[in-house]
Amino acid sequence: MADEPIVERINVLAREEEDLWKQASDGGGLDTGGKQRLDAISVELDRCYDLLRQRQARREFGLDPEDAKVRDAATVEHYEQ
Repeated sequence: MADEPIVERINVLAREEEDLWKQASDGGGLDTGGKQRLDAISVELDRCYDLLRQRQARREFGLDPEDAKVRDAATVEHYEQ
């Protein structure tokens, strides 16, 4: 797997997130489904960025980026910033 599909997934999610925020700012807010979708997008973006960083780090240290694994949401969401 190349990095491009991961980057494209990030772009798709970011566009959807932007659309939801625009919808919320247009005065109507978001319903429960919209809020849940924003939360889900946030988690999925974190997982994608984590995978991309893993691949880049493995490449930087001469390791195979294909060995990077998508981590579960619980793991990625509990990282210290």
